[in-house]
Amino acid sequence: MDVKILGSGCANCHALEAAAKEAVAELGLDATVEMVTDYTRILGYGVMSTPGLVIDDKVIVSGRVPSKEEVKRFLAGAV
Repeated sequence: MDVKILGSGCANCHALEAAAKEAVAELGLDATVEMVTDYTRILGYGVMSTPGLVIDDKVIVSGRVPSKEEVKRFLAGAV
């Protein structure tokens, strides 16, 4: 599984990255979590408001920081 956090590197982006890493660990998933800060790549996903959460190249959330529990539900649904 491939998880990407889209954003500029702001506090909200780092909070989402931490939540995603914790969720992956708690679920015991074989997944990579990558922070994407390149605006060209971010726009390629159609995300206009960051942070964004992408699972297996599908945008799940943008413009807000979902809770760790929400991220866990998103990840479990993608398995």
